[in-house]
Amino acid sequence: MTDKGKQGFYTVEANVKVMKQKIRRHRRRIALGIAAVIIIAAVSAISAGLYFTYKEYQDYKVLSEIERSDSEATKYESFSGNILRYNNDGAFYMDTSDNLIWNQAFEMQNPFAEICKSYAAIADLQGNQIYIMDTVGIQGEVSTNKPIYAVCVASQGTIAVLTQENGTSYIELYNRNGESLASGEIHAANSGYPLDIALSDDANKLAVSILDFGSGHAKTTIGFYNFGSAGQNKIDNIVGSYSYDNAIIPEISFVSNDRMICFGDSQIIFFEGKQSPEPVNVLETEHEIKSIFYDSEYFGLVYDGGDAAGSHKADIYNMQGELRLEQEFKMGYTSIEFLDNHEICIRDEYECEIYTLRGVKRFAYKFDDALYKIFSGKTGKHYTFILDGIMQKVKLK
Repeated sequence: MTDKGKQGFYTVEANVKVMKQKIRRHRRRIALGIAAVIIIAAVSAISAGLYFTYKEYQDYKVLSEIERSDSEATKYESFSGNILRYNNDGAFYMDTSDNLIWNQAFEMQNPFAEICKSYAAIADLQGNQIYIMDTVGIQGEVSTNKPIYAVCVASQGTIAVLTQENGTSYIELYNRNGESLASGEIHAANSGYPLDIALSDDANKLAVSILDFGSGHAKTTIGFYNFGSAGQNKIDNIVGSYSYDNAIIPEISFVSNDRMICFGDSQIIFFEGKQSPEPVNVLETEHEIKSIFYDSEYFGLVYDGGDAAGSHKADIYNMQGELRLEQEFKMGYTSIEFLDNHEICIRDEYECEIYTLRGVKRFAYKFDDALYKIFSGKTGKHYTFILDGIMQKVKLK
């Protein structure tokens, strides 16, 4: 009896060990199954992500459509997440569903807009009127007695204005209410001919690009003014000046409060500095530049001719001058620009191509109606198309 009891006890112990081994094997199978499901799901998600990242869309679904009655001369700009449209007769600030936020009537022969964050200035090129607006409505108005050639706006609504008359250029600063803050003169016979001006976001720093042929060849000087404490003890608030021989620099811009970029005929010059910007980098260009476009983070240079006849090449750089993308395209174009999501939009009257910074052709389409503008939406496949007579909110498909 004792042996049977002992024998039975050991048998139970052996069964328990076998049972535990089976449980462990079962748990491993469950864990492996779960891991396999997770891996498959992850691979599927990555594959789907790559598919949608690199997919080229050639059609779209219209989510909503609104009729428009704008003139062909109407221009459109992205402004604080909404749409600013303007023409010779006035400006309208609309949300993306075409609901009116504000409007301002005026009469201009050649209106153009400059925008910085939540402020916009609309001026009449070679005219005399400037309107200063924010997202609520008009804040100030300026009437000049000399023709306007350039306007810049800062983030709090201060504007800088370049006017010219009888061989003399004038630079004037106004606050957002249109009240004069400062002014100065540049005489072409002594200093040269101003090509462009740039105003920092805080309105403390003003830059001027001045072209001079006095030495028998083209020379451009970039001068910096500081209207803050750093410039108070300087003559005419000038805190820096840099000259470049055999160079024409027709466009300059503060792309952030302390960083400015200068676009020349053969070089791109980068300046940095909180009080007195200094050159920090120069990018030499080997070919003639056909187009320049930029936003706050990237700039693009377009050249004629790529590997194929009739093609173009766009080189995309970050604001440190580092090359991010070399993109060839064959489409003839009238406009090339960055959308708000940093995609590259190339278009003519009826066609458009959109590329990502990875060099993927995101969208290509030929419209039946004239195309005036494209705005990127909140997600990767959503856009707003401004077409002749209609505005469409769409999703690519």
